[in-house]
Amino acid sequence: MALAGVLALTALIGDPLARRELDGRTIDLGVLQLKLAFNSGVAFSVGGGLPAEFVLAVTAAITAAVGYYAWRTLPESSPIAVVGLAGIFAGALANVIDRSIDGRVTDYFHTGWWPTFNLADTYIVGGVVLFIASLLLAPPDTPAKE
Repeated sequence: MALAGVLALTALIGDPLARRELDGRTIDLGVLQLKLAFNSGVAFSVGGGLPAEFVLAVTAAITAAVGYYAWRTLPESSPIAVVGLAGIFAGALANVIDRSIDGRVTDYFHTGWWPTFNLADTYIVGGVVLFIASLLLAPPDTPAKE
């Protein structure tokens, strides 16, 4: 949970910086540009037309469920799974907190070929990859003796 807290805090520091420094301008870093955008929906702007309170409530409930699952499975989870779940929870929590301010999430990483995203989104995607890897690398369950 400490790792999730540090990651979420880092993502939350980036959001107001992006709003302040990128308002009306783009910084070209080659493959990646820093360009301010806002998302009132969830992944890929799905649900952007729904009431902000509804989207916030649903994403907060999902985030709480992920946090609860991570907490309950921590004792038997592999280190890879723990880091993955911390990333998923941190990214989701940071996006929920950002959304609670004005009903939308601040995005600022732009590629031109992929929807604009933020640091919290990278935590979620990286966390999912690590969590799936932990499942694939886990030793097979030993069958029960009859």
